[in-house]
Amino acid sequence: MSPITRSALGWGSLYCLLALLPIGWLLLSPPAPRSWLGETAVLLGALALSIMALQALVSGRHAWFAHPVGFDNVLQFHRQVGIGALFLVIAHPVTLFIAHPSLLHFVDPRDETLRALMLMALLGASVILIISSLWRKRFGLSYERWRLMHGGLALFIVFGGLGHALMAQRYTEGIVTSAGLALLILLPASLVLETRLLRPWRMRRHPWRVVNTTLERGDTTTLTLESTGAHRFAFQPGQFLWITLGDTPWSLQQHPFSLSSSAANSGRITFSAKRLGDFTRQLPNVTTNTLAFIEGPFGAFTPRPNNSSGLVMIAGGIGITPFMSMLYTFRDQQDRQPIWLIYANPTWQEATFRDTLDDLAKHLNLTLIHVISDLHDGWEGEVGYVDQSLLARSLPQDTGQRDYFICGPDPMMDSAEQGLIAQGVAPTNIFSDRFDIV
Repeated sequence: MSPITRSALGWGSLYCLLALLPIGWLLLSPPAPRSWLGETAVLLGALALSIMALQALVSGRHAWFAHPVGFDNVLQFHRQVGIGALFLVIAHPVTLFIAHPSLLHFVDPRDETLRALMLMALLGASVILIISSLWRKRFGLSYERWRLMHGGLALFIVFGGLGHALMAQRYTEGIVTSAGLALLILLPASLVLETRLLRPWRMRRHPWRVVNTTLERGDTTTLTLESTGAHRFAFQPGQFLWITLGDTPWSLQQHPFSLSSSAANSGRITFSAKRLGDFTRQLPNVTTNTLAFIEGPFGAFTPRPNNSSGLVMIAGGIGITPFMSMLYTFRDQQDRQPIWLIYANPTWQEATFRDTLDDLAKHLNLTLIHVISDLHDGWEGEVGYVDQSLLARSLPQDTGQRDYFICGPDPMMDSAEQGLIAQGVAPTNIFSDRFDIV
């Protein structure tokens, strides 16, 4: 079993244990049994509540929890398990009403208006929470507005769901049982206070400042930051950070970006972003000495140093940024392992850092393959998309113990992953960094 598989299994086991703890606690003092379907319905609701409370832990950027599998993977898990929790929320009343139709009066406003409205509000909030997360951009929600709404809805669902469980008094009749359930639910949910209040306070003690703003090819902006004191930011190449620009770290305007500078210089860091959204469109206007507050580093998208088998980097568009950090670090560390970089862009003009890559190739054992999808006169390189045939032409057939790193738009990454597996690359040697988190 590979170390990655062991880490994933260990992390998954820990999560399942935490998610099932409230159910285990309730089952210690079970009530008189009803139908098996009715009891299943109640436990489905308890599991949904537990998962929703744990979302604060999963999404809270806690390094001890996310490190074994990488924070980018944890956020993808956060999204998928949230969808699963919605199905549990819906399945809970549907199953309960099938088992016991007499309980339909719970959602009848004529019976008890406040209770019925609260239960319908909890269900509606759960649906809105998931839909707004999956299709935020389609709804035209800014990231900051979505983040505020997302947090508010999540807290409402957890506290409202807990109140419903306690007042329903099914499995929660005794004071000890009720208090224990409340503790198991509120403890992970309370981590929101650490994420939103205490962590910014710690960040405030170590501000950074912008020392340079550079306009790059491909509608990309690079910001260079320096520490204002003796504080250093140790990271591994390929990792990313969350950054807040402005005078205060207590801001909804906080965004993740891959580091694009060498890990050998922890007192000066850079990140590069393509102008795609409201925040990134404003980056060219950021002035020198603007304060910045950073949180991190995060991510397990990191290469092994001095790997004699080498590594393959497959980048699409602005997905080149984590690879720039790797290449700069290898240069500074005089790491001569063989490297193949496939860099795909719509046009040659949009190839950010193409001149820098040529310069880095002089100092590294680097094979650079540019790919464009829109052919133009005079282009003699690869044309098309990153698929199995291009990978077969560009990379050594002997995969060995080589690692393969992929970062870029989802369609390119899907095609590259499928192509590598078809070439015989073991899935455990493929590392993907999907940066479109929300």
